[in-house]
Order: sequence, then C-alpha cells, then structure tokens
Amino acid sequence: MAEYQNIKFGVQDRIAVIAIDHPPANAFDRRTLEELGAAIDEATDNPEVKAIVLTGAGQFAFVAGADIKEIKGMEGDEAAIRAYMQGGQTLFSKIEACQKPVIAAINAVALGGGLELALACHMRIAGDKARFGLPEINLGIMPGWGGTQRLQRVVGKGKAIEMILTGDILNAQEAYRINLVNKVVPATAVVKEAMGLAKKISEKGGVAIAKALEAINAGADLPMAEGLAVELDGITGLAMTNDAREGILAFIEKRRANFTDS
Repeated sequence: MAEYQNIKFGVQDRIAVIAIDHPPANAFDRRTLEELGAAIDEATDNPEVKAIVLTGAGQFAFVAGADIKEIKGMEGDEAAIRAYMQGGQTLFSKIEACQKPVIAAINAVALGGGLELALACHMRIAGDKARFGLPEINLGIMPGWGGTQRLQRVVGKGKAIEMILTGDILNAQEAYRINLVNKVVPATAVVKEAMGLAKKISEKGGVAIAKALEAINAGADLPMAEGLAVELDGITGLAMTNDAREGILAFIEKRRANFTDS
C-alpha cells in the first residue's frame, strides 16, 4: 500500500475507502490531486476491491475546491495553469471511466473542484447539511475540471447554465430535487449509506459491473444506434463468462450466486 500525506486509504469488505484529508477545507493542490490519482489506481489495480467510496475527512468539507493560493501563484503563467487544469481533467476522467463503481459520500461542502469530483463519480450520496455549487464565476473564471460538461449531463443544460453563471450554492434537498445526488441522508450516516450501496453492488459479478459501466459511459456520448452496438457487444461477451453461467444456474436452483469475477 502506498504512503499518502493528504489521503486516507483503506479496504473493508472488498470496498476501498478513500478520504481526502487536506485540512482545513480539503482543497485540491497538486499533491492532493496526485495522491488521489495514486489511490484510485491502487483501488482499481487491487483484484480484491469491488467498489470505491470517496469522501472527505473532517466535518467541514467533502472538497471545497481547488487551492486558490496555488492558482494565485501561477498568475501570468499560462502553461502552468493549463497543466494544472489538464491534470485535474485527466484524473476526473479516469474516475468516470473506472470499471469499478465509485460512490461519492458527500459529507459536507462540495464546491468548485469538489463538485466536479463528485460529478465524475458514478453515484452521489449527500449528507443533509451538504452544500453544492460551482462558484468560479465569482472569481472571474469558470469551472475547469469538467464542470461545464458533466453538470449539464446530470441536471440538464438550463439548470447547469444557471448554476455556473450565478455561482449559486444549493442545499442538499435542492441538489436531490434536480437529480444532482442520488440520495440525501443524515450527515452522520453518509459514509455508512455509501458503504451499504457499495457492498450491495460488490456482491454482483465484477465482469458484469465493468461491462455495464462501460456501456453506460460510452452511450452517454454516442448516438443511440452506436450505444446499442456497445451494449450488444457487452451482453454477448458476458453471456460467455463463468459468472453468467453461475448466475443463471443459481437463479434456476433458487440459491444465491457465487460469482468469481471471471
């Protein structure tokens, strides 16, 4: 297991739990981004891990955004700013493309890069005191880690434009109403709820999970006919796996399937 300074990493019941731990607000500086990427790689490469729960350490923030002081230090250096932003985009795209489900357990504030990180996750569980927003417009800039692209795919173009151009902060209940999060639970139960969801998914076949995520992600950016072709390839290949044979036999025999992820 790698050593981290700004990340807490552990595995429990085949679930990797990654907590961003960069007080006071879990802001993303270069080191934290690099360590998060390494933790995602560690969880992805571990065959014992079936799902990933991503959260923020402490009570104040899931992630409060990019480290503004670090951005200030790049002032006037276009190449440095581009590299920093591209690094975040690459990391969040890696999370979105992960073939193991990544669940964001949003315990508190998710602003700017924090919301962009949550949007890159496959599912989002929010605490009832959590707050959400892309307030970059108030600094004379705009979201740069996928916010302009992923938010509209989740909540619709009109609402995304409103949120990005006003910089307004939403509470958890409003976030749920617009489908920004899957579920709202008491703040103290966020990680437990996310772990429960991850455990439920981890009991399924890993090959099927990966193929389903691949089809869903690909289909989001493809015309219907091309998306259906991806789905067809996926289901055809899955039908040949040991897990499919076991799952079908278990159904017929009225017992729980014993998947081997093969």
